[in-house]
Amino acid sequence: MIVGTFIPGQQPDGNSVLIHAPDGLIVVDTGRHVQHTQQIVEYAQRANLPIRAIVNSHWHLDHIGGDARILAIYPDAQIYASDALKDALKGFLARYTEYLEKQIQKSSDDPKAQAWRDELAIIETATSALPTEVIDETKQLTIAGRHLVLHLETRAVTGGDVWVFDPASGVLVAGDLVTLPVPFLDTACPEHWKNALGHLAEAHFKILIPGHGAPMHRLDFDRYRRAYENLLECAGSAHSTEECAAGWVHDAGNLIADPDRSYAKKLMAGYVDSSLRAGPTKIVTFCGD
Repeated sequence: MIVGTFIPGQQPDGNSVLIHAPDGLIVVDTGRHVQHTQQIVEYAQRANLPIRAIVNSHWHLDHIGGDARILAIYPDAQIYASDALKDALKGFLARYTEYLEKQIQKSSDDPKAQAWRDELAIIETATSALPTEVIDETKQLTIAGRHLVLHLETRAVTGGDVWVFDPASGVLVAGDLVTLPVPFLDTACPEHWKNALGHLAEAHFKILIPGHGAPMHRLDFDRYRRAYENLLECAGSAHSTEECAAGWVHDAGNLIADPDRSYAKKLMAGYVDSSLRAGPTKIVTFCGD
């Protein structure tokens, strides 16, 4: 596992997982920043193993941003993912590109301007992350000689989320279907996400690796799932935004480190208003009709 970063004021990197296979390495998610992807490449070089395949759990830039960099070194690597990136390039990422370009035009000397340019550079190469094998349903596959089960969830965190179960080790790689310190609801359908967590619960995993945060055992995941369900119930009630955010932090308990609890509460308050209590237009956009 290459641990992702989540630092207030900076764009994050998701966790990456490297799976040893008979024919080389399988990488699940490649991060956003150069430094993160470089750790993946250096691991492969130290192990003297080629990267044979990339599994993109979803299209968020902190999970696919390193695809083009890895393919520049390992051009024969196959990419397994849903086809949701195709729609994101025409929708969410097109709007994000427009926003970034306007920010740079308005404030080219802003300290954040280089970070905005870096984001644009990732979007410009995002077509590299389009799948060579589309995961359009749950599939049992042999990838680089290793048997894996790639599960598809539709309209959960994104239009298509792939989670990976490795029967040999009992490791489940969840992508952003599990994230800390909060669920990242920017492009999510909250109810479908709840259903997806139910599917994860049915897997006989020993360790679950989230898209952001530390690996979990079964009891940790059960706590996360209950906290998420309680959050949705709170958001649908007359409780205040602040009560729902505080409830999430309370219910997640020690899954959220003490230094992160105040920030998690602030983040969640924003999501309660912007996502969980969004109007019908946003719900249709991410949940469908």
